[in-house]
Amino acid sequence: MGIFEILLILFFCMIIGIPIAFSLIFASLSYMLIMGIPIFMVLQRLFAGPNSFPLLAVPFFIFAAQVMNTTGVTRRIFNFSDSLVGHIKGGLGHVNIIASIIFSGMSGAAVADAGGLGAIEVKAMRDAGYDDDFSLAITASSSIIGPIIPPSVPAVIYGAMAGVSIGGLFIGGILPGLLMGLSLSILVFIYASRRKYPTKKRASIKAMFLSAVHAFFPMLTPLIIIGGIWTGWFTPTESAAVAAIYALIIGLFVYRKINIGDIWQLLKKSAGLSSRGIFIVSAASLFGYVLAREQVALKLAQLLFGITENPHGILLLIIGFLLVIGTFMEPVSAMIILIPVFNPIIRMCGIHPIHFGIIMIITMMIGLLTPPVGQVLYILSVVTGAPFEMIAKSVAIFIIPLLVIVLLIVFIPEIVLFLPRIMLGLH
Repeated sequence: MGIFEILLILFFCMIIGIPIAFSLIFASLSYMLIMGIPIFMVLQRLFAGPNSFPLLAVPFFIFAAQVMNTTGVTRRIFNFSDSLVGHIKGGLGHVNIIASIIFSGMSGAAVADAGGLGAIEVKAMRDAGYDDDFSLAITASSSIIGPIIPPSVPAVIYGAMAGVSIGGLFIGGILPGLLMGLSLSILVFIYASRRKYPTKKRASIKAMFLSAVHAFFPMLTPLIIIGGIWTGWFTPTESAAVAAIYALIIGLFVYRKINIGDIWQLLKKSAGLSSRGIFIVSAASLFGYVLAREQVALKLAQLLFGITENPHGILLLIIGFLLVIGTFMEPVSAMIILIPVFNPIIRMCGIHPIHFGIIMIITMMIGLLTPPVGQVLYILSVVTGAPFEMIAKSVAIFIIPLLVIVLLIVFIPEIVLFLPRIMLGLH
């Protein structure tokens, strides 16, 4: 039994609707039984995958995001962003982007941004006279900045699986995330000029100050996380626990939007979300063993090097492959499967793993905007009532500036590596 048969079983399971984790286990188990591999290896690999200290950060960040969403933080962030950039041409489009950048420092997940801020942003833009296609497109595309700017759940998973500094990935995502926001803002300005969207009066200094005060404590979250990692006060994993505790303090004692009884419900919801991700990691560990035994990374490397030996060319081929995968697989699941395959290849090419990590995360997050999977599109469809097909069609042009940023990062690695080298002494 070879890799072709394994992938055939995997894709067949996925096509008929079996969840990705069970599809991975079934494909791996089929291979191991046919090849006569002892069955105890299944349990060993299933438990080895999630047995990782860095992965502890995932449930903590998810819990922090749940608390922040429950305490009304999203409205405060939106109002503050509105006071900053609401007067620029295409005002609420820019507000949408700035709010996503700020919220990304708390959630680390695109779906949290789309589900939390999305409904507020689209309603405000509809009330202000913006077209639905524009409002939904910018809301969807700006939401994927969340997993790029720290904290980032995909960065934690990539770092844990690839053996790469999670702190370096966090800090390495700052400039790319800001560039993604800038590229989207340029497109918003062009749209607003052509469609003659209304502009509003610049907010007064007093209004800006008051909105900043209301959003002050949530906006401290990314500063606490990055500052703690930078100064060495805590590790990236510990920073997730700090973020969770800080979110609780804000919710219980500052805004008083939750009580002790709510914490149990938030814990249960966070545990449910976390367990699904960790179970996929466990199943992918088993599948990774199968791929390693079949020397898939080596065979793929030989195939890629047969096309080009140029590191940029290799990266572009991988990006093309990831974009295709992203259209029909959930990004984190795809990353978990593909990191063990691509990690040896990029090291052979001399590509820095943090550089590749950010490229992979951004490229896979673009998959959240592409049908038929497109989780962000489905979430926005649910929270706004807009047709899925209309959102998908509207978002298409907003993917272009995001791809431009990916290409910039490919050819200018320092966009990713500059800050980690300055702040963490990365080599």
